[in-house]
Amino acid sequence: MHKLGLWICLASVCSAQSAKLAPGLSGLDANQTVDVIVRMKPAGAAARPALLRGQYRRSLDLIHSHVYSVRGSDLEALAADPNVESVEPDRSVRATSTSFVGGADYGWMTVLGLSSTTATLPYDGTGIGVAIVDSGIIDADDLKDAYGHNRIVYKTSFVPNDNNTDDHYGHGMHVAGIIGGNGHKSAGSNYSYTIRGIAPNVNIVSLRALDQHGSGTDSSVIAAIQAAISLKSKYNIRVLNLSLGRPVYESYKQDPLCQAVEQAWNAGIVVVVAAGNDGRDNSAGTNGYGTITAPGNDPYVITVGAMNTMSTLPVSDDKMTSYSSKGPTLIDHIAKPDLVAPGNRILSLRDSGQYLDNTYQNNRVPQTVYTVKQTAISPDYYQLSGTSMAAPMVSGAAALLLQQNPSLTPDQIKARLMKTASKFTQTVSVATDPSTGTQYATEYDVFTVGAGYLNVQAALANTDLAIGSALSPTAVHDNTTGNVYLVNAQGAVWGTGAVSGTSGVASNFAVWGTGAVWGTSELWGNFAVWGTGAVWGTGAVWGTSSIGSNFAVWGTNAVWGAFAVWGTNGPVAGEAEAISINGEN
Repeated sequence: MHKLGLWICLASVCSAQSAKLAPGLSGLDANQTVDVIVRMKPAGAAARPALLRGQYRRSLDLIHSHVYSVRGSDLEALAADPNVESVEPDRSVRATSTSFVGGADYGWMTVLGLSSTTATLPYDGTGIGVAIVDSGIIDADDLKDAYGHNRIVYKTSFVPNDNNTDDHYGHGMHVAGIIGGNGHKSAGSNYSYTIRGIAPNVNIVSLRALDQHGSGTDSSVIAAIQAAISLKSKYNIRVLNLSLGRPVYESYKQDPLCQAVEQAWNAGIVVVVAAGNDGRDNSAGTNGYGTITAPGNDPYVITVGAMNTMSTLPVSDDKMTSYSSKGPTLIDHIAKPDLVAPGNRILSLRDSGQYLDNTYQNNRVPQTVYTVKQTAISPDYYQLSGTSMAAPMVSGAAALLLQQNPSLTPDQIKARLMKTASKFTQTVSVATDPSTGTQYATEYDVFTVGAGYLNVQAALANTDLAIGSALSPTAVHDNTTGNVYLVNAQGAVWGTGAVSGTSGVASNFAVWGTGAVWGTSELWGNFAVWGTGAVWGTGAVWGTSSIGSNFAVWGTNAVWGAFAVWGTNGPVAGEAEAISINGEN
């Protein structure tokens, strides 16, 4: 498979090739074979492109596209077809988890605001279908209902030449447990800690798109999303979880993966996506800013970063993980993530004997633990870290809101979860990598924590019904004033104008307005991030005299600097990694 190069292609470099060909398809050897997604123009959507040579793979009707395997020498001829709108590489995607073993994570109890494992909420996801696009799911007692009936109501595979729907990687199973595990294998007098999911009675639709190594392609994920939409009515699929990603190579407006998730959103499905695990990436001098992965860069979806519960129940000591990817997004500069949820050292269902279980055996709970009843944890569970684990927390929360009020739209779910997210009082925290002892400082700005920390009880108690779109806003830097603005389309939930800078908030009644998500005195006291007193210029939160000084988000050589996300030498898109960093202390 052709290894994709830099995320940006200057016009002078790409002018020799057809404008329909994505930059990643330049410079291929004539005899090199590459899989491509061929998008057709609406008028010719039913047609297939005219190819002299090439192997047909599959149709992606959802985005008016076909997948072909072609030679480099045929790309220009393919692009010359008048019915073809664009030709994109069928890029690789990965699961977004990592590994480390430790104590009980308390993630589900933190999210639900419960003080004991026996406490319950009035909602458990009953009747709501959640589609999980991942590495597959196997049948398990924790995924059955009170009568022993399987809650995995549908399973299929989109992995090429592999129709097996089981999880041979161990990731999909873990994600499914976080969303809908009922704790059956960890309940009772033999165990001191019940490990369950956020919505323990949801129905699960397993759409396998990642192989036994946690790898997949855009086309396999898009085919799975297409299936989720087609099965929506049959299984009441209201939520779609994507704990996977890849680097951003182009605007979300052209990216086929982003276009697919938008179709799901517009079909009435809440799409929840992991932010990525590249928050420690300082290769471009940005301290991990600008590392959100696709399709989490799409403004429609709910993009989730990862928190560390510190293996304690109180939220007062919880802190951001250093590896959680940060915004703004490359190319489009969308403000992401949208919110954060527990994702560090999360205990969930173990897929015994599969890739992750065999490769990272330290993630299993040590056998010696089982001999002490006071700290006993069932061996049927396994620990993983990453934004892959944080995203299903939010998917489960969305299922609870939909059970409470089935008429809620995806935009209303997103707005409510963001508005009710707990705001942080701290401005900086330090995390330690236990394998190296390296410490990482993380600043709690909007591009790191989004609207705040997932709070399910607050969301269930809220009755606001947002009107309009809840697209994540775009960050815009005014070079003349030094101010930064969050802007969105008219009619959006977040308001119609600038939110930050000396001009103040756009609307006192918008979700981003005073007293709402980023209102006055909400995050940093009187100088709230997006409140009426917030200023992004010199001497303020991100100015040259601020917390981060020259290395802050807006400082020299940072996100806004000459060698940054907005500069000419921004982060280079490499291969997204699934197992790249350990959980942290």
